[in-house]
Amino acid sequence: MEDVKIQKPPKKYMNPYLAGVLLGIVILLSFFFTREGLGASGAFKRGVAKIEQIIIPSHVQSDKSAFKHYVTDGKDPLKNRLVYMIIGVFIGGFISGALNNRLKLKLEHSPKITSKKRAVAAITGGALFGIGSAFGRGCTSGAGLDGMAVLATSGFVVVGMIFGVGYIAAWFFRKLWI
Repeated sequence: MEDVKIQKPPKKYMNPYLAGVLLGIVILLSFFFTREGLGASGAFKRGVAKIEQIIIPSHVQSDKSAFKHYVTDGKDPLKNRLVYMIIGVFIGGFISGALNNRLKLKLEHSPKITSKKRAVAAITGGALFGIGSAFGRGCTSGAGLDGMAVLATSGFVVVGMIFGVGYIAAWFFRKLWI
């Protein structure tokens, strides 16, 4: 008689509705304890301010620099809760991936396109998203989720626009993943 091994199904991701509720609670707690919301783009702006402070310290102090307010009075732009939050996101994501055997270095794409085309599209999309968040003075979490958490009309409009434009744009770029 043969031994039959029963394989466990792979661990699933968290229920998206539960994750959404938990994210909302985290945002509300952020407002309660810090009087500020969350936003990843703020951490990256602080990183750029630090680089400018190291490479061209005279420029970052001038009125021409977009990052002057991060370094006034000799402040270190990296000593901020948003920077620590992003570091925690990366560490938490790494730990989660390691515990669930999901740490893989691979580029997923449709069999209809090459890895190079997918990488170029991903990098271009990321760069455009970063530029857009700079023009919009915040990323989706800062503009949309924080705005909705305080019941600001602008937050609801931003989230509606993000999903609406995303839905329309997805039709044009769908061949990059299907």
